Amino acid sequence: MLNHFVSRLERLFFGHRAVTLGVIGIFTAVMAVFALQLRMEAGFDKQMPTGHEYIRTFQQYRSDLFGANRLTMVVKARHGSIWTPQGLARVYQVTQAVTFLPNIDRQGVQSLWTPNTFVTEIAEDGFRAKPVIDGSITSAQLNPALVETIRQSAALGGYVGTLVSRDQTSAMITADLNDHDAAGHALDYVQFNHTLENLRQRYEDADYEVQIIGFAKQIGDVAEGASSVLGFCAIALLLTALAVYWYSHSVRFTILPIVCSLTSLVWQFGTLRLLGFGLDPLGVLVPFLVFAIGVSHGIQQINHIVRELSHGKSTLEAARHSFHGLLIPGTLALITALVSFITLLLIPIPMVRELAITASLGVGYKIITNLIMLPVAASCFHFTKAYADRALVKRERRSTWLRMLARVAEPKFAYAVVGVTAAIFVLAAWQSRDRVVGTLEPGAPELRADARFNRDAVSIANSYDIGLDWLTVVFESNGAACDNPRVGTFEDDFASTMQREPGVVSVQSYPAMLRTYNEGYNEGNPKMNVVPIDSANYGALSAEIGRVRGYMNKDCSMTAVHLFLTDHKATTLTRVLDDVKHYRATHPLDGLTLRLAAGNGGVLAATNEEVAQSELPMMLYVYAAILILVFFAYRDVRAMIACCTPLTVATFIGYWFMKELHIGLTVATLPVMVLAVGIGVDYAFYIYNRLQWHMANGQPIVKAVEHAMLEVGVATIFTAITLALGVATWSFSALKFQSDMGKLLAFMFVVNVVMAMTALPALAVVLERVFPRRKPVRAPGILSH
Repeated sequence: MLNHFVSRLERLFFGHRAVTLGVIGIFTAVMAVFALQLRMEAGFDKQMPTGHEYIRTFQQYRSDLFGANRLTMVVKARHGSIWTPQGLARVYQVTQAVTFLPNIDRQGVQSLWTPNTFVTEIAEDGFRAKPVIDGSITSAQLNPALVETIRQSAALGGYVGTLVSRDQTSAMITADLNDHDAAGHALDYVQFNHTLENLRQRYEDADYEVQIIGFAKQIGDVAEGASSVLGFCAIALLLTALAVYWYSHSVRFTILPIVCSLTSLVWQFGTLRLLGFGLDPLGVLVPFLVFAIGVSHGIQQINHIVRELSHGKSTLEAARHSFHGLLIPGTLALITALVSFITLLLIPIPMVRELAITASLGVGYKIITNLIMLPVAASCFHFTKAYADRALVKRERRSTWLRMLARVAEPKFAYAVVGVTAAIFVLAAWQSRDRVVGTLEPGAPELRADARFNRDAVSIANSYDIGLDWLTVVFESNGAACDNPRVGTFEDDFASTMQREPGVVSVQSYPAMLRTYNEGYNEGNPKMNVVPIDSANYGALSAEIGRVRGYMNKDCSMTAVHLFLTDHKATTLTRVLDDVKHYRATHPLDGLTLRLAAGNGGVLAATNEEVAQSELPMMLYVYAAILILVFFAYRDVRAMIACCTPLTVATFIGYWFMKELHIGLTVATLPVMVLAVGIGVDYAFYIYNRLQWHMANGQPIVKAVEHAMLEVGVATIFTAITLALGVATWSFSALKFQSDMGKLLAFMFVVNVVMAMTALPALAVVLERVFPRRKPVRAPGILSH
């Protein structure tokens, strides 16, 4: 039935080759117009898992707390102190420039020059609050005496270590960014990064350095570095072309698979533009990873056509035979890869879901460009039998050593290989058990340690008391927190406990401010540095705190404790969150709910937890799909075990590799592991397809394995090595995550082909001996060609 359907498709496409290629050409031209309009787009909100407990807290109190999407700029004197008229003038200029940047929340901008930076003095009648720098002062009025007064006010207000560095050489400006402006237009992070760099160039000179960090700067730098992807992909394309020419010794056979894969890339980019998507900087590698899948299938097509040419068939006959023989196994392999990427939709992170759609489109289009377009286009060329004979002789010469490798099918070697594979699987599973979900390095993990962003981040972290990463714990009270001293006392105990936890640098909280204000209203008596237990006094102090953003909301139903962390490593976030959850479970208080978690640490932790929770079900769905498709193709449980076991072993070896190279499982690395499964399925389908076909024609399992490996082994190994060499060039990228992806992909390509060429045939032999067949092998209709 299915075989008849494939024959009908063959007659349709090859009977109307001009129409088939013409329609493809017109569609490609149209999609190219839209593909050229595709732009790189990033967004802070796209990084957040929708519906997660932490994100719900963050979104609910976003306007009342410190923004997680924060921009931090530091003006640092290269020589001497920041306390000079010139130094403070430069801080003023940068503050003004930041205030009027697009999408800046102007009320949230803070520096020594903003009115929300005030010093509170104890007077006879209580507190007297005044700005550190009076609003009537301009930068032109600065003189040494005035600068000294400002310095004393900053020290008295407790801003040394927060807005002024401990060594007094720099001053900080912070601002919260909105992902959308008042009109609802999304912030263009790539353009915004250019604006920030222009600002840096304007105010940085031989006397002063301007340091910039924050999500907007980080993602902007990643986007800038991602532009180098095109260069590395061009190198990979060139290496692939040279390798394919060395393999085929034909310019036409070299260009054909590459053009077909590039065609699907154009369709993919054009469709993304039509769907209203951009290309996220963290997902920019995915289209080129899918391109690798296309090259893999293209080489199998070329291999099949050349083999048929050597058997005396014309180019048209060879192309039709290749189409008929590879359409179903190739489609099954691509559908498996497609299902693999679709499972990424399980992760409720908009950026990951866009990435899943991007990859799925590319893989889906491969069915047309690599399984239909390529053989139809190849049939339009003319290749002589002499060329095919020469190509076959070269292939036979290259495959001589494969006869030795094919000996894995001999029972004594097959049992040994299966035993070694089982031992490797156990070892890899054991060694990968402690792999980390999330980032393993401080700073921006996508950038190298010597990148300007990471150098700035380290400098700022070493010069200021507050960590650059923070976790906000929200306390919700049934009644108004301003009238209930029990709330402040409870939070004070919590803050005191968390201050002693590893990974916490400092704590800023609502009860800490209560204590400070209480001491101030009692003439600075240190004994009064406590949370007041009198409701009236407690309420009056809360009213004072309400003027400061970030610690409570207007109706006092929410108060906050901010835990500033040493870094945002996954281990640090997990440890601190576990401590908070333990406290929540062991210290209940009626009428008070402890909620996690806002701050950039909360957003990162939510992302890590979603990746961790989605990984196992996602992989189970992927393998379930593979098992179903393998059974559908071969109707044999032996095939399911032989094809899927090597994939499983390769996956765990990949996890072990990630652990050893300190590569965390993130939204950037997870698609690579999924892709590795898709590539491994390609190898498995093509090898087992020929194995089953030879067995159906009466060959014993040992001979069937040998013939299958001689027929497709060279093409399979060649494809894996070519792709591995191509992506290995990414190791030299300025982006660390691209470099890591290159290493991981190259490793996974090689591991998968090793598993496919050793473990798969060995397992097939062992299963045939352990579970002997009761009747001769009969290949299903989809495999008979």
